[in-house]
Amino acid sequence: MTENADRVRENTSDEINRRIDDESIARVQEYAARSEADITRRIEELDREWDMERLLETNASVLALTGLVLGATHSRKWLIVPGIVLPFLFQHAVQGWCPPMPIFRRLGVRTRQEIDREKYALKVVRGDFDDVSSTSESSAANAMQAVKA
Repeated sequence: MTENADRVRENTSDEINRRIDDESIARVQEYAARSEADITRRIEELDREWDMERLLETNASVLALTGLVLGATHSRKWLIVPGIVLPFLFQHAVQGWCPPMPIFRRLGVRTRQEIDREKYALKVVRGDFDDVSSTSESSAANAMQAVKA
């Protein structure tokens, strides 16, 4: 079975994947010219960034729980909400796709793997790895390529 991050990318249009990748490369290039402290702050931001899985799971949980509570307290008709949301979550778990995913991807929500690529490229730029050194904007793009490999 393919990793979730790969399945999300496989079920996302090439145009959107390219845009997300290009934005990550542009950010790495931008931070290549910044201070080590700025790069460290960006890495910390990336550690806190919500990925696709977390967003889908949180949204599904909130909607399903809301539907259950409203179904138990107001009208049984609300039980349709978890009846719709939970199969979407199951579909995502099995296939790597569900109806809200294209919307979130268009909004720029990334997979954990995509976030980690940017994070490790910034670590390369910052000089965290002995094998790779970086001093220019073009090496920031090279760092992204190295992390993709």
